[in-house]
Amino acid sequence: MKLSIIGTGYVGLVTGTCFADVGNQVLCVDKDQSKIDRLLAGDIPIYEPGLNRLVAANTSQGRLNFTTSISESVDHSQIIFIAVGTPPDEDGSADLSHVLAVARSIGQSISEYRVVVTKSTVPVGTSEKVRLAIQAELDKRGESIEFSVASNPEFLKEGAAIDDFMKPDRIVVGADDERAVALMRTLYSPFNRNHERLLVMDIPSAELTKYAANAMLATKISFMNELSNLAERLDADIELVRQGIGSDPRIGYHFIYPGCGYGGSCFPKDVQALHRTAGQHGYSARILDAVEAVNEDQKYVVLSEIDKHFGDRDLKDMTFAMWGLSFKPNTDDMREAPSVVVINGLLERGAKVLAYDPVAMPEARHIYADSPALKSGQLAFVDDMYTATKKATALIIITEWKEFRSPDFDRLGKALSERTIFDGRNIYDPEQLADLGIRYYGIGRSNLKLLNASA
Repeated sequence: MKLSIIGTGYVGLVTGTCFADVGNQVLCVDKDQSKIDRLLAGDIPIYEPGLNRLVAANTSQGRLNFTTSISESVDHSQIIFIAVGTPPDEDGSADLSHVLAVARSIGQSISEYRVVVTKSTVPVGTSEKVRLAIQAELDKRGESIEFSVASNPEFLKEGAAIDDFMKPDRIVVGADDERAVALMRTLYSPFNRNHERLLVMDIPSAELTKYAANAMLATKISFMNELSNLAERLDADIELVRQGIGSDPRIGYHFIYPGCGYGGSCFPKDVQALHRTAGQHGYSARILDAVEAVNEDQKYVVLSEIDKHFGDRDLKDMTFAMWGLSFKPNTDDMREAPSVVVINGLLERGAKVLAYDPVAMPEARHIYADSPALKSGQLAFVDDMYTATKKATALIIITEWKEFRSPDFDRLGKALSERTIFDGRNIYDPEQLADLGIRYYGIGRSNLKLLNASA
């Protein structure tokens, strides 16, 4: 089939590449000429494991191409996906200006039947706005051309997006006419051979499904973080609690790991957008409000532990090593990342920060490019995890990258002047560290301070 993907961000590029990999002719579109030039040269602007190889393979086979022309993409395609950004507006609601601009451009170019699919995460009612925008342009042209609008939300996890696309647990399609449904069934048939994964529903339900899924996962995280704060006060170990509740199949182990808060491009903005949507329809979404509030507070938990540990001591003569900057492993995404909150908090306290991340260093340097702390040397990004710990007072874990899971603790103990680790992801065994004489602060593991006291 011939497809177009308008928008070559994370979702658009992964979607287009994966569709091309199963034999479709795919044209990816972006208004940014420099981005298209990079893609044509084989330079991938985002980090996603395996994506470079897949783009190169499908480009060389002629199945994947890139352009800045929406009109070219409309002429080329049976199905047109809109995968442009929907950033938060000033009030937290989703900004649909890019989506609707694309819809108008499609309406200006369409000459025969097409299916226009919203792939971007959009509030309920957006597909209808897309339909009206296309129709308005056709009316201006005095043309009567049939088209369909459908919703096909993505469920891709950064760091595992290719597997998620190629082996989906569900494919949600919202459509109100059989012609569009039939084309979408054909398109997704290569991903649907093992068993039926396609869920066809009305468009508003499909649009809500995406927000509901992300809000549910964010709720699980905030709930566990809420429990971790309670565990601190009750001298309970949240890791044992996690195992105790996760063994219940009604709850399960997914997304119940306590930590220093979630970030990224999806959960924060999608929870906000759903919360605002509820308010616009006269409903107070109290749980969503709490999910947001708990998460924002959780990003300061590591700083709180640092303050408690050092008490009245001045941090100005101290250096903190930080391992992990991205909001989660296997991505360079630092949007809404807890690392930014912790770095800024330490800098405000006068401390020096030496930070390392396997992938996110370029993004971190970009974020702090104009920071006086970076220019003065108060903040530095280093290219090796152990370099960060040289002459450091203590180590802070923010992102649970695999290479951090089994470090040389003897080396760490000798490098850290306070022999202290603040673990924002609970990746270490406190008893092991206590035996090594390393003071350990996890999330929701207050009872283990007794172990530390005897170390």
